[in-house]
Amino acid sequence: MTQGARPPREERDTIDLQDFLKLRGMVETGGEAKFRVQGGEVRVNGEIETRRRKKLRRGDVVEYAGERVRVDW
Repeated sequence: MTQGARPPREERDTIDLQDFLKLRGMVETGGEAKFRVQGGEVRVNGEIETRRRKKLRRGDVVEYAGERVRVDW
């Protein structure tokens, strides 16, 4: 990609699950996010998700440790 070029729309409209967990303060570190996701402690749209690089999109619902958060930006 050249300098100043925008990433493809799909990349701008998604966020990795592990990054979302950190951004929302649901975990403190990337290592903790990895451990929690791969341990089956996180749900996305009601389903257990073990892929920490799972791409989240607007409207997805993430559940972890009793907290439920809708992806919206």
